[in-house]
Amino acid sequence: MSLSWRARRRWALALLLVGLPFYVVAAVSLLALFERPSIWLEFLVYVGLGLLWALPFKAIFTGIGRDDPEAPAPRDDVGKG
Repeated sequence: MSLSWRARRRWALALLLVGLPFYVVAAVSLLALFERPSIWLEFLVYVGLGLLWALPFKAIFTGIGRDDPEAPAPRDDVGKG
């Protein structure tokens, strides 16, 4: 069973507002356990971790920026006559 557009939109909002801050704290804490690497390696690790968190949620984020495909089409004759 796939999620509706509205449910995917709500899950995406929850992931961005709640899940992402927790993931950022976890990533920074993880890197703090090791000796600080060179700036380029540290940058690549953060970019990699930044992409890694979104991969499992790709299906949720797909298409949420578009209009609701299940919504009725707007009428053209509104406001005429």
